[in-house]
Amino acid sequence: MKIIIQILFLLFVGFAINAQGADPHGSAESAITGMVSTEIKNHKNLDKMGSQKHLTSSEKVYAKDEADVKATIEQFLIVAGNYQLDKMEKMMADNASLATKRLRDGKWTTETMLMRDYFEAGKIRTNRPYFEPVKEYTIRVSEGQLAFVKADAVLHAFGVPLLHNIDYFTLLKENGAWKFINISFTSTLIPETERIYDPIVFAKSYAQAWCSQNPDFVALFYAENCSLNINNSTPSVGRTAIAKSAKAFMENFPDDMVVAFDKLVKTPIGTEFHWTLTGTNTGPNGTGKKVNISGFELWQLDENGLIKESKGSFDGEEYSRQIKYGVGY
Repeated sequence: MKIIIQILFLLFVGFAINAQGADPHGSAESAITGMVSTEIKNHKNLDKMGSQKHLTSSEKVYAKDEADVKATIEQFLIVAGNYQLDKMEKMMADNASLATKRLRDGKWTTETMLMRDYFEAGKIRTNRPYFEPVKEYTIRVSEGQLAFVKADAVLHAFGVPLLHNIDYFTLLKENGAWKFINISFTSTLIPETERIYDPIVFAKSYAQAWCSQNPDFVALFYAENCSLNINNSTPSVGRTAIAKSAKAFMENFPDDMVVAFDKLVKTPIGTEFHWTLTGTNTGPNGTGKKVNISGFELWQLDENGLIKESKGSFDGEEYSRQIKYGVGY
């Protein structure tokens, strides 16, 4: 009998496939179908950064197999939130399956499918990024060969919590690597009164989007009338121009670019988003050298918590040196 488990609505916030192409969330605030409603009063936390508790995994010591399983799931949640279907597919065992139970308008709905069908549908679907931090893991490993995981998580779109998901994964070990054989989850809507914008989650989501190799996902974190200025160069104005700027960085590091969120700092002149970029310069005319560079963006945010102006700053000379010679030369 097929093992049915439950996980991340996030991963497939848009997987319900039918002839009418209905919104899989049944919500106008779907992370797939559109931006978060501007009616959400998401500005309340902007002046309280650092004062609230943010969603993090509970701290505990894991055995090696448990730690490897947890790392596999966290990597999966990143590529799923970025809709990197090719990377997701490589993490699946043969005939892996997906099952969902969603509570909408007081009724539970059930959907099941093979993961291969989900991936085929995803190629023609309009997707938007999402971020699903796990609050708590329960991990059980059987004989070092099978793993059963429960993950209590909240799915966010652009810093606003939308869905509470109880996610379940079943993984098996193949040639020393953990592969997913089943992904299942229950999904319930977060009450509108609790949909409060979290600037830290927004910043982490933004960093995740930079890892997506999809520059349009980065641009979605900006307001319609926006600008990005990097190292006092000519500003990129509008989402299309910002996506073009993001694409230039992504093309330099097509295989392993990671932008890590370091910290968010509220200052009298704006909000500083501090980051560290790592990657290997294997793009067109690439040198094959490793790069590790840090910097920050000074943000001005609009009333919905999106970026209306960003002034980026990093050591351009050091960046060029690392592109040529590598880190630590």
